[in-house]
Amino acid sequence: MEAILIPITFFIAVFGMVYLYLSTRNKERLALIEKGVDASIFMRGKSQTAPIWKVLILNLALLLMGIGLGVFMASLLDSYTSLDEDAVYPATIFFMAGVGLFIGFKMTKDLDKE
Repeated sequence: MEAILIPITFFIAVFGMVYLYLSTRNKERLALIEKGVDASIFMRGKSQTAPIWKVLILNLALLLMGIGLGVFMASLLDSYTSLDEDAVYPATIFFMAGVGLFIGFKMTKDLDKE
C-alpha cells in the first residue's frame, strides 16, 4: 500500500506545480491586458529563436560525442597511467559530456543569432 503512495504523490506534486504556473501566468496576463498593455508582448522573442529540433539534435550529438571521447580518454588514462580505474572512467566521461554540452550551448547561441 505504501509503495503506491510515492508515485501518486509525485504525480500530484507535478500536476500542482504545472497548474499553479499556468494559472498564475494567466492571471498575470489578464491583469496586464486590463491595464491596457498590448497583448503582443507575450509573443515577443519566439520568432527570433532557432527551431527546437535543431537545438535538440545539436546538443544530443555533442553530448554523445563527448561521452564517446570521454570513454576513449578514460581508456587511454587507464592504460598508460597508474590512476584508479574506478575513478577515471566516470570522471572523464562526465567531464567530457559536460564539455560537449557547454560547446552545444555556445553553438546554440550562435544558431540563434542567424
